[in-house]
Amino acid sequence: MNSSLLKIFQPAPPAPVMLADPAEVAAKYRHWQTRVLFFSIIGYATFYFVRSNLSIAMPLMFQQLGITKEQLGLFLTLHGVLYGVSKFFNGFLADRANARAFMAVALFISALLNVCFGCSSAVLALGIFWMLNGWFQGMGFPPCARLMANWFPPKQFATKFSIWNISHNVGSIGILLICGFLVSGTLFAADWRLCFFVPSAIAVAIAILIWFMLPDTPPSVGLPEFEGTHVDLPEKKSHENFRAFLWQQVFSNKYIWLLAMGNFFVYVIRYGVFNWGPTMLFEVRHIKILHASWMIAGFEAFGAAGALLGGWLTDRFFGGRAARACVIYMALAGVCVLTLWKIQTQSELLLTGLLCSTGFFIYGPQCLLAIACVNLATKRAAATVVGLTSIFGYASTTLSGWGIGFVVQNYGWNACFAGLLVCAVIGTLLFVAVWPAKAHGYKS
Repeated sequence: MNSSLLKIFQPAPPAPVMLADPAEVAAKYRHWQTRVLFFSIIGYATFYFVRSNLSIAMPLMFQQLGITKEQLGLFLTLHGVLYGVSKFFNGFLADRANARAFMAVALFISALLNVCFGCSSAVLALGIFWMLNGWFQGMGFPPCARLMANWFPPKQFATKFSIWNISHNVGSIGILLICGFLVSGTLFAADWRLCFFVPSAIAVAIAILIWFMLPDTPPSVGLPEFEGTHVDLPEKKSHENFRAFLWQQVFSNKYIWLLAMGNFFVYVIRYGVFNWGPTMLFEVRHIKILHASWMIAGFEAFGAAGALLGGWLTDRFFGGRAARACVIYMALAGVCVLTLWKIQTQSELLLTGLLCSTGFFIYGPQCLLAIACVNLATKRAAATVVGLTSIFGYASTTLSGWGIGFVVQNYGWNACFAGLLVCAVIGTLLFVAVWPAKAHGYKS
């Protein structure tokens, strides 16, 4: 990559601080905080348009291409593993890069790779394009973590981050509804390729919007940093100093490692339900794909509600200690998985209620984990720590992708549900071990 191209990823330089009136500073902060929150939600939601579209396309791909569940499950696993590795390595870069450029370029390239995927039919080509998509998808979350940690102080962080976290659900619901309609045959012949072409066009438009609307850090627009969020990192930020800081705040912190391991089991349940839910409802409960997409959209919608409540509870009752709320949420998610497994019904209303409950409780720890880790690592290592937890989260696709495909194809759906229940139990125990952790890593 040449030097001129690298310049677009360099962090925005500090602008002169011209404001002396505290009221004027506060007003300008509110303006930029609203803008950061809104456009980062829209931007990250759109990453789901060119990532989660595969789950709705899968049933038609089975029929039209003759691909097996195990093969498509392998796509999900390879994509997820590379996505997690990408988030880890790009986390290091994003902590020292321009968030706006990082996010916009990644979304644009993901859109192009989706077009390539939609134009392909060979299993090898589909796999390669989906793996490459996983890498550029991994560049989406780290700049968002950097933005949120820099624009919101620790005392507000859990609440504000839980609001930002609805981007996952907005994106998932949006693509479920769009792709569910596209493959329903209402206006067009049912064709899985539409699930990749239409979302790609939307993603290109949003990438351009992000480029022009997102800032970088508060100093880049002439605002001071928040009081009490100073960290002992020299201004020059040499490689050696930065690595030493990361070791102190992230890699030697046992609670961050426990949370990262817990993230593995959260994501097995989250993506197990999201990716395989439409297929399970179609094959086992004999529900139409369009209806199944709406039901999984309910899983996502209630997930957003669960995350919002979790953030509020963390700030209001747990003093910012998000891991404590994770214990309650994960245990209840296990109860929901058990109920969904044992109640044998084809009632769409009842199944929707159970899926919504599962989404409500699993999205609590999905959001709160990131809050806990970013607070412990501080804003200077926010992207790095979410990259680390993502290694574990998306390593889970070995189970939620290929693993479920293999188990269902060879042992049936009951074995799949039993495995999800075990994941809920282990995850709960890991969060219990994090109960004594401090609220954040800033010096008092």
